[in-house]
Amino acid sequence: MYSVCSVGNSSPLPIAIIGGGITGLAAAHRLARQGRAFRLFESSARPGGNVRTERHDDGWLIETGPNSLQLTPAVAALLEELNLSPLTASPAAKNRYILRRGCPVPAPASPPAFLKSPLFTFSAKLRLFGDLLARPRNRTTDVCLADFIASHFGREVVDYGLRPFVSGVYAGDAQKLSARHSFPTLWEAERRHGSLIRAQLASAKAKRARGEPSGPPSIFSFTDGLEALPHALAAHLPAGSVEFNARIADLTPGNPWKIRWSRSDGGLAPQTEFFSAVILALPAAALAALPIGTMGERPLADLAEINYPPVSSLFLGYKRDQVRHPLDGFGMLVPPAENRVPLGVLFNSTLFPGRAPAGHVALTVMTGGALRPELAHLEDDPLLTRVRNDLAELLGVSGDPVFVRRTVWPRAIPQYNLGYERFLDLIARTETAHPGLLVGGHVRDGISVPNCLAAGEKLAARALG
Repeated sequence: MYSVCSVGNSSPLPIAIIGGGITGLAAAHRLARQGRAFRLFESSARPGGNVRTERHDDGWLIETGPNSLQLTPAVAALLEELNLSPLTASPAAKNRYILRRGCPVPAPASPPAFLKSPLFTFSAKLRLFGDLLARPRNRTTDVCLADFIASHFGREVVDYGLRPFVSGVYAGDAQKLSARHSFPTLWEAERRHGSLIRAQLASAKAKRARGEPSGPPSIFSFTDGLEALPHALAAHLPAGSVEFNARIADLTPGNPWKIRWSRSDGGLAPQTEFFSAVILALPAAALAALPIGTMGERPLADLAEINYPPVSSLFLGYKRDQVRHPLDGFGMLVPPAENRVPLGVLFNSTLFPGRAPAGHVALTVMTGGALRPELAHLEDDPLLTRVRNDLAELLGVSGDPVFVRRTVWPRAIPQYNLGYERFLDLIARTETAHPGLLVGGHVRDGISVPNCLAAGEKLAARALG
């Protein structure tokens, strides 16, 4: 792929990793396991990016970013390497509620459950059989996710199945998200099977043949919260291989690559180091602003146009007797058609133990996103008032919360909207023009934490050649 040079001895130069979020940490972990020297530069004072956990002395545990992960085989293998024990979700969290006509209704988890569910009308259920007859289709142009799903199941499933799901995962707009790029597994399922239901059945059969459970992966966290993962990844890296509070001045391509950097806390004079390759594991805005070239060029500047809508995460603690709803589930998603303030509500204390003191429950309310970004920027008191009104009506919550913690992410999740291939093409062209430059992470490889872990693994493999 590219030559690895050395300076003054026979040892290859280290690989630079810029960005200490989940992708950069996963890449560093794999390089370390392979015995390859590297240097990781992170602009903040801590590893993990948006994966953040807060533990309060009075018994509340707050996830200000992601709240849980799926225990895929690849993730399980990584946890074993890190000697981390997953805390699987409580069986009581099996329900996932979707709001319809102001009432939380359990979402169906299978085609038979869909046929019995009160969430959808009889006409919507009939569309299920139409999908079973669909032939494989190789679309020549991309379509929005809403139209893609409507072509299989109709608009009602879009409004009360897809849209709340998209709000929960992307905080996005199903009418703008690219079917091809936001959910590539569905795109490929249609190409190979036609029917998305037949594709699901085929996937379950293949899993059973591999000795894996046929259902979706288990949901898990850790006793001390999800931040245990980036801390474990960082703790397994060689001493001296990570620089926090590191500000990258510029990258100069070549053989070797030259990086000028300094400490943002002023604790170190500007430094120049040389590397055989450079891995960029950064969000879009940071990639766009990064000078790459002898004249300070910014070849990735157009990535600044990627939309990241704002999201507010409002963690609320209540006494158990303040909430009438049994909270017997993962949480509740709110379709845009219901015209409510929350995108969704997570039942944190049902999901995992140790999230609330005894006799209390914890809820996380998400607001904002692509459809109603203004809600993410409301002042605390007006937002809490509007959220309380909805929670009172939908979950039977009474009185003021006994604990409140709010986190606002001004740029939360990249939107893989229609036309996103122009950003992917730009990244690919930039890599081609600068041998030894490798770009990955949530801008390119998927937005979930498992996606970002896989992106780090792939970047490390590419860097090793």
